[in-house]
Amino acid sequence: MLECVTSTDSDTSTSTAPGLREDAERLLRELAGPDARLREDQWTAIEALVVQRRRALVVQRTGWGKSAVYFISAKLLRAQGRGPTVIVSPLLALMRNQVAAAERAGVVAATINSGNVTEWDEIHAHVAAGEVDVLLVSPERLNNPDFRDSVLPKLAADAGLVVIDEAHCVSDWGHDFRPDYRRIRTLIADLGSEVPVLATTATANDRVVTDVATQIGTDTLVLRGTLDRESLHLSVVGIPDAVARTAWLSKRLHELPGSGIVYALTVAAAHDLADVLNSHGHHVAAYTGQTDPTEREALEIALLGNEVKALIATSALGMGFDKPDLGFVVHVGAPSSPISYYQQVGRAGRGTARAEVILLPGPEDRRIWSYFASVAFPREHIVRSVLSALDSDRAVSTAALEPQVELNRSRLEMVLKVLDVDGAVRRVRGGWIGTGRPWTYDTERYERLTVAREAEQQAMIDYQSTTACRMNFLRAQLDDPGLTAGAPGCGRCDNCTGTRADTAVDTADLAAIRTRLDRPGIDLAPRKQWPTGMAKLGISLSGKITGGAETGRVLGRLSDIGWGQRLRTLIEGPDAPVPDEVFRACTTVLREWTWTERPTAVLALESPRHPLLTRSLAARLAEVGRLRDLGVLPLRPDLPPISAANSALRVAALHNAWDTPDLTDIEGPILLVDALTDTGWTFTMAARALRAAGADAVLPFALATPA
Repeated sequence: MLECVTSTDSDTSTSTAPGLREDAERLLRELAGPDARLREDQWTAIEALVVQRRRALVVQRTGWGKSAVYFISAKLLRAQGRGPTVIVSPLLALMRNQVAAAERAGVVAATINSGNVTEWDEIHAHVAAGEVDVLLVSPERLNNPDFRDSVLPKLAADAGLVVIDEAHCVSDWGHDFRPDYRRIRTLIADLGSEVPVLATTATANDRVVTDVATQIGTDTLVLRGTLDRESLHLSVVGIPDAVARTAWLSKRLHELPGSGIVYALTVAAAHDLADVLNSHGHHVAAYTGQTDPTEREALEIALLGNEVKALIATSALGMGFDKPDLGFVVHVGAPSSPISYYQQVGRAGRGTARAEVILLPGPEDRRIWSYFASVAFPREHIVRSVLSALDSDRAVSTAALEPQVELNRSRLEMVLKVLDVDGAVRRVRGGWIGTGRPWTYDTERYERLTVAREAEQQAMIDYQSTTACRMNFLRAQLDDPGLTAGAPGCGRCDNCTGTRADTAVDTADLAAIRTRLDRPGIDLAPRKQWPTGMAKLGISLSGKITGGAETGRVLGRLSDIGWGQRLRTLIEGPDAPVPDEVFRACTTVLREWTWTERPTAVLALESPRHPLLTRSLAARLAEVGRLRDLGVLPLRPDLPPISAANSALRVAALHNAWDTPDLTDIEGPILLVDALTDTGWTFTMAARALRAAGADAVLPFALATPA
């Protein structure tokens, strides 16, 4: 049974513990300053946890003060002699902010995550000695064999409170579902009936609320408040051309209040934007999932201290980053869900009267959404192959398992986590084992998720085109209980005020930015190590790669702001000879290539999808570069289609894949041409074959790479 309470700040308290309320108010002042006062709904949650020992789900807007609820509850429970509070928290940035907040309230907090491995033993000892009030744990740690088997049972037995932060991650229906979060059910199941549980999130619609509340208990108190954010001023600026959008932002970034975040959909776009904005005098930096953790922390500190105008970020900078005076959030490209969009824009205006929220959508957004959707949970026969490769007696590492299944490392790890949650596999020291338990591929569930994802994408498109209140649109997507039928608009967004941004772009600025973004050419680093497990596939390749390709070059990325659209049209469209504009750019890349020795010959890889494009490019390069044209390197006629998703299987499929000519009479490097390079293994294996046939060196060159 769920007890649902729509909370408002005007609720009146019916506290059964007035003395405890005074202690809670004192702790809040220590946490948030002398003028801070508990909201009535904050106290309702604290009382439910500390006095009634209940399980509660708090769904409140970003900046409402959810962390105050669990830190105050933790301190009050410790004063009663209860054990430490365990907080499952998803991001290192969130952990750092929470630990700092806890210290202000006199709470002794510690974290266990991938960034402080050397401190784990010491932290475990402090917990065992009762010297820690709050232990923050990353969800991934919950299934680390040592932690799960040695530490977690004691925590479950001794915990005074368990907190699940960003709890929408528990739900399949949440915009940021994470398999590791599903293991929290095991932790909760092992808790005593006297141990309260608190789940918190700012982004959950009715379906997610019901799912999460059911997972944490049968008598869950649900506290939901309005999601309106009175400081946020929402607007959509429609500029179809990607370069023009960049120029528009560059012209207006300095006008935005304070410092903020500019979100991009891809890593490449984030770096391109940061490069352009810095070149136009804005102090910004790129922040992505590929940024080193130490550098990430430094960039967060720089933004917190207003040392940069903005971080140009992917979704890697999202949940948990807390800067109350963040003045703006701009999206260059729309997220695929209004719910995730609300979560990201919620970073702004938490402690300011006004914050600007601007969406600059592009026609390429849907293609990017489709790509991310394509790497969702794989089809049943692939999952079954993972189960078949495991047994119950011998642990198999992820690296050893990868060559046996048609999944790359990241997708394989995701599948294993889901299977672990479902009880079909178990993580142990040394890798994974099969449990032998029956497992059913839930086709209906995955189809429902696909339908839900498509509906969210359509809703995001509808958000861009709606003429109604944009804040009310987002609140409706999250089933905000405070939004009533016929409610007035926010009075702040561009639709409510009728204020539209001027989309004009200075011609000179646009030309300069286009010139900068049109600079062709990026390095293509050669593969350096063979995949693990090749011996199991009957191929004796291991360790360091020798006799392979040199450092190559690529004209551009499909996700580039400048070249992306043109290259996508070329690669995704019908096969045709290389266009003059693209060819001229290729000659520029070759002219600026700082190779050790100039190539003397050119060879095109046989391309099943782009034979005319690839062959025409190689022939024209041979002509203008006065290179010997070696024609096309043909694939063996009996070679099956190459579609392997992971490195080991791809290398195996490409082993001896070409009918290689005798090249002993060719002096100097060979320029090896292809239309598209993704993993780099095709160039690596082809170069190895050419070197074996007598080539002195092989210089790969491709028109495009995905990212």
